[in-house]
Amino acid sequence: MATWTDVEAVIATLVDVTEGTRYRNQTWFVNGRAFAWDRPYSNADIKRFGSEPPPAQEPILALATVDLHDKEAILASGITGVFTISHFDGYPAVLVELAAVDRRSLRRLLTEAYQSQVGPGS
Repeated sequence: MATWTDVEAVIATLVDVTEGTRYRNQTWFVNGRAFAWDRPYSNADIKRFGSEPPPAQEPILALATVDLHDKEAILASGITGVFTISHFDGYPAVLVELAAVDRRSLRRLLTEAYQSQVGPGS
């Protein structure tokens, strides 16, 4: 099980990261591009779920992916705690349920998200 403390510890090891807010959520950037952010369910998400329970429990971390193919590969990899919702259809990012993901997977996912925004060869 991972926590926000684990997220912050991994991010502290990455170069040139800045922290701010976007859409009122804590967000981490590299080269001015968001690679990780707090992503609680919005009222619209809850409405879309209808009578179904949310697919994961908060807190949830959103992570950028290189592209939609990368997103699908990450989702297909079967990492516990990684998922998506309809709001993210067509958007290169995955969601991570912190209470379900292990710390090793979290580290790898965060590092890959960071690299997706740094660019090749950086």
